[in-house]
Amino acid sequence: MSLAIEPVLISESVDPSCETNLSQNGISTTTKVGLTADQLKSEIQNYQGLKVRSATKVNSDIISAGKIL
Repeated sequence: MSLAIEPVLISESVDPSCETNLSQNGISTTTKVGLTADQLKSEIQNYQGLKVRSATKVNSDIISAGKIL
């Protein structure tokens, strides 16, 4: 089954199987580790999804910046 979500920004190191699973389901990803909050707000404008772990703090400002989330 393929989802109509792409691209997805991965903002932290994840197991390679995460990207593989997304790719196998037709979801393209871009990995950018170590973004500051301001950089993340700027980057997220271009993505329909965001994959984070515990280090990335997603607040209302970041969600609002994601125009196509």
